Amino acid sequence: MILPGATLGMLGGGQLGRMFTAAARTMGYHVIVLDPSSDSPAGRMADEHLHAAYADDWALEQLARECHAITTEFENVPAEALRRLEAKRPVRPSSTAFESTQDRIREKTVIRSAGLATADFEAIHSARDLKAAFANLAPPLILKRSAFGYDGKGQVEINDYDALCTAFDRLGNVPCVLERLVDLKLEMSIVLARSSDGTITCFPPAENIHEHGILSLSIVPARVEARLAEQARVMATKLANALHYCGVMAVEFFLTSEEVLLVNEIAPRPHNSGHYTIDACVTSQFEQQVRMACGLPAGDVKLLSPVVMVNLLGDLWRDGAPDWSSVLKHRDAKLHLYGKREARPGRKMGHFCYLHEDLDMAISGARAILDELKGAAKG
Repeated sequence: MILPGATLGMLGGGQLGRMFTAAARTMGYHVIVLDPSSDSPAGRMADEHLHAAYADDWALEQLARECHAITTEFENVPAEALRRLEAKRPVRPSSTAFESTQDRIREKTVIRSAGLATADFEAIHSARDLKAAFANLAPPLILKRSAFGYDGKGQVEINDYDALCTAFDRLGNVPCVLERLVDLKLEMSIVLARSSDGTITCFPPAENIHEHGILSLSIVPARVEARLAEQARVMATKLANALHYCGVMAVEFFLTSEEVLLVNEIAPRPHNSGHYTIDACVTSQFEQQVRMACGLPAGDVKLLSPVVMVNLLGDLWRDGAPDWSSVLKHRDAKLHLYGKREARPGRKMGHFCYLHEDLDMAISGARAILDELKGAAKG
C-alpha cells in the first residue's frame, strides 16, 4: 500500500484532475500534475505542475522519478505515455485497459466480447465502408468519430445516405461508428472502483439527463426498478473484469423503451455523473481513485441522501459571473466551481448538488435553482 506522504502523478489538469488533487491532498498525499496548459485548474491546486505535452520525455521522466503511483483524468492521454510510465511505476488504470476505451470501435468490440449488448452499429474505416454500413442499418442513425469525441462533439444525426456522406466528410474522413438511434426511456450510469486484487465496489446508479449532447442533471438514485439497477451493476462489473481494470471507471447505459439495457460507453476515469458522490456518499469517486491508485481498500459507497447534480455551463456567464447567492441561499445546495479562467458556451465551469431526503423535492429544488440561474443569464 502507498500511504499518505507519498507523491501521486496525475496526467490531465482539468476539473477531474482538480477534484482528484483536492481529495489526495486532503488525505495527506502530494500531487504532481502533467498538463500542457500553463494555467490548468488541477495544476494550480497541485504541489507541482509540469507544463509540458503528455508525451514529453523530460516530463515523463520527472513523473516516473518523483511519483509513487500515477493515474489519469481523461481518455485522450496517449496510451504510449502510460506504457512508458508503467515500466517504472504503478499506473492505474493500465495502458492496455486505457487503450481499449480510447476508440469507439475497439470499445464496442470489448463490450460485445464480454457478452453485453450495444445499440446496433457498423464500423466505418473509410469512405468505401459507407454504402454497406448504411444498407445494414435503418435510419434514424448517428455517426460518431471513433476517437476524440465527447459531450456530443464529433457526432452527427443521419437520416439518409447523402447526409451520411456529407457528415463523414465533415468529420474529417476519419474512422467512425455508425449507430442506430435507440428509442430511449432514459440514460443511466454506474461508477465503480476495481482494485488490483479484483475487488469491485459500485456506487449507486445515476439517471442522466442530457441537453445538446452534454450532461445537464444526474438524479440519484436512478428512477428505475431494483432489478434494472442490479442488472446495470452486473454488466458494469463484467466489463471491469474483462478489461482487468484497476481504478475508477464509469459505464454509461441506454435503457430502451422496451426496458432493455444497452451499454453505450466506458469512461476509464471518474465521471461527470459521479460528482454527486462528493456530497452524498460516504466516499467520493475521487477519494476512491486515490485509494485504487495507492492499493488501498475501497471506501464505503453508501448513499447518505437522495441528490441531484446539476452541471453549470459557460452559457451562464454571458454577462459575467452568475450571482451565486441563487445557489448558496439554499442550505441543501452545495456549489463546486472548477477555477477555469474563461467561460465558453457548453464548457463545464462547475456544478452544484441539491440534497433532500425526498427525491422529488431534490429534483424540483435543483431545477428551480437552475431556472433562476438561466433566467438571470438571459437578462
